[in-house]
Amino acid sequence: MTTVLVLVGSLRADSVNRAIAHSAQEAAPEGVQVRIARGLERLPFYSDDVDGPEVPETVTELRRQVADSDALLVITPEYNGGLPAVIKNAIDWASRPYGEAPIKGKPVGAIGAALSQYGGQWAQQEALKAAGIAGGAPHDEPTASLPISRLGENPAEHDEVVTALRDVLTRLADDVREAQAA
Repeated sequence: MTTVLVLVGSLRADSVNRAIAHSAQEAAPEGVQVRIARGLERLPFYSDDVDGPEVPETVTELRRQVADSDALLVITPEYNGGLPAVIKNAIDWASRPYGEAPIKGKPVGAIGAALSQYGGQWAQQEALKAAGIAGGAPHDEPTASLPISRLGENPAEHDEVVTALRDVLTRLADDVREAQAA
């Protein structure tokens, strides 16, 4: 069983991207379990002053969630042409402690919906870049950039979204199997 942890870039309870994250749980191919990261909204902003032997419990919990997963999937909107702070902050916390980071070597994918005609492509590229620098093993390109305007009333149930979710989850599971075989 491959476990994929989803980092959702929108904190709004009724956000399209949060709905897409829940759809990922339903769309997961056989042998893939999808968990949605909890507590991102309670993480303090990353600071070396806070990161030490006694980090806040929210940080310990995020690091445990990342460590207990085989891969990460960022599902995010795009804010002002960039990555939402909540995602960058989560990646920063998961990148420590240096040399023992829970993100180290984990396959990372990105997908999301946004209001722009590019569907959040820039935010996804930034997420993959940050995850790679943090020690993860990201895909070179976002899997699906989905303009909300073309997805209708229930974007999370749109065929294009479900197909994209299955594709990225399958790719992440394949990456995990390849890494384990190596």
